Amino acid sequence: MEQWEFLRFARQHPWVHYYFVDDGSTDETYHTLLQMERTLPHAVTVLRLPSNRGKAEAVRQGLRVAMTDANELVGYWDADLAAPLAELPRLRDVFRRQAHVRIVIGVRRRLLGRRIRRGPLRGFLGSGFAWTASQVLRMPRCDTQCGAKLFRNDELLQAILERPFQSRWIFDVELLARYRAALGKRRLLEAIYEQPLDEWADVSGSKLKPSDFVRALFELVRLAMTDHHLAIGPVQADEAGKQYGEAA
Repeated sequence: MEQWEFLRFARQHPWVHYYFVDDGSTDETYHTLLQMERTLPHAVTVLRLPSNRGKAEAVRQGLRVAMTDANELVGYWDADLAAPLAELPRLRDVFRRQAHVRIVIGVRRRLLGRRIRRGPLRGFLGSGFAWTASQVLRMPRCDTQCGAKLFRNDELLQAILERPFQSRWIFDVELLARYRAALGKRRLLEAIYEQPLDEWADVSGSKLKPSDFVRALFELVRLAMTDHHLAIGPVQADEAGKQYGEAA
């Protein structure tokens, strides 16, 4: 993890606060995180899970703690900085321009003028997975697995994160599926904004293997078969008092 890059960015952007979740590590990760917290205590909070619970649960726990601190926006970011932190203000600015948006998803799209560097195999598998996920969600294809996402901190997100994810590998898709169960398809599509990234680079030495995509596809099938269990019940939608729970 590029700890000094995180600290440098936080010094330059005082509105940033990191919530690092140590998922029961057995190496020096926890001590490294504590050092970062001591260096910038106003910008770094370290959480430690007693045992390895997987990325899905680590992200859920981190988001829930961040939400209790009354942050207007919360999100998660790949710690390997495949997406540079410089992308974060661009995602944040979307919420300022689009008051109705609740979810901003970074998109690794190869457009002219962008620096999107992905390996051929991962790019191919990722594209296939994105198409399959769109069928499960019954919505247009989007880059569900991009590790750069921000959310509006509201009652709906609190309810969505109330219980652990069923999925270990594709919690991003399950998160959107829970939004869909609460909002319905039409309102979900209105709530999502895709922000093409200026830069992304697959990090060498990643633990992701082709077999992981097989596991992810298996979880997609299971999610498709059980998505009728995802309803979270009506939640106060906004200041106007509208209720979430529109039929799909």
